[in-house]
Amino acid sequence: MFALPLAAISPTFVLILLLLLLFGGVFGLLLLIYFPIWFQAYMSNAKISAWSLIGMSLRQVNARVIVQSKIMAMQAGLASDPQAGITTRRLEAHYLAGGNVPRVITALIAAHRADIDLDFDRAAAIDLAGRDVLDAVQTSVSPKVIDCPDPRKSERALSAIALNGVELKVRARVTVRTNIAQLIGGATEDTIIARVGEGIITAIGSSKTHLEVMEHPDRISKAVLARGLDAQTAFEIVSIDIADIDVGENIGARLQADQAEADMRVARAKAEERRANAIAREQEMKAEVTENRAGLLLSEAEVPKAMATAFRRGHLTAESLVTRERGNGAGK
Repeated sequence: MFALPLAAISPTFVLILLLLLLFGGVFGLLLLIYFPIWFQAYMSNAKISAWSLIGMSLRQVNARVIVQSKIMAMQAGLASDPQAGITTRRLEAHYLAGGNVPRVITALIAAHRADIDLDFDRAAAIDLAGRDVLDAVQTSVSPKVIDCPDPRKSERALSAIALNGVELKVRARVTVRTNIAQLIGGATEDTIIARVGEGIITAIGSSKTHLEVMEHPDRISKAVLARGLDAQTAFEIVSIDIADIDVGENIGARLQADQAEADMRVARAKAEERRANAIAREQEMKAEVTENRAGLLLSEAEVPKAMATAFRRGHLTAESLVTRERGNGAGK
């Protein structure tokens, strides 16, 4: 067997051999990792080069997610559309921004099938804004129903009072579909529920009697729907349906009874005040009578003193007293 002597092997040859072995090992490893993905993209006409796959790994991008999303877009006929703008670079950018690339592509495919105007930029913006873009597209295609009020967050029925004072407890069901154009920055379901609840309470409050509401609940729905409650929201209201109406308390009668009770208490208080004033006046008069009697007694006590003084001074004699008594007797 032919073999080279060890002295004939130069260091350069060994270095070249090691480099070739290293290059072959790296190439084999890359081939093992990226060849299945590249071959899948090639067979699907996704047009992603091997160098792009290697660059994705260096940029901390999941190459398999990007390739599968690009294949989905290509098979749906979106990647070849220049207006859609679904390129590998944009998919990578959305992935690096923290977006859900497969869900965005699925939403675009669903929108394309339903003939909804939605491009990749808007879908990516909706996804990065924290909204579920696929659910938004599905809701736009198939409207969903929202309970008003929300039984998970508040009471099971809205309480409204007609003009005759009778309380009505109402439950409504609001059918909405997504407004893609206002999904970014638009108000959410809670705003729709609050506005519809306010509209129902206002409409019932303007009704003359509760019987009108119970006979024609569709009037309430039409009145609420005509107010344009979906303005500046992420949804478009399709219909508002009154699901249930229950008669509650007669708030007007109860308020009138409470008012009558309050009036009666006020009248009692005023009567008690007048009675107290009369008793006080009576006591004052009794005190005044007692005072006058005391004055009379004092005056009667002064009469003998005055007579004695008159006797001493000679202004009064026995004859004058007899004459005065006779005159008093004749006058009687």
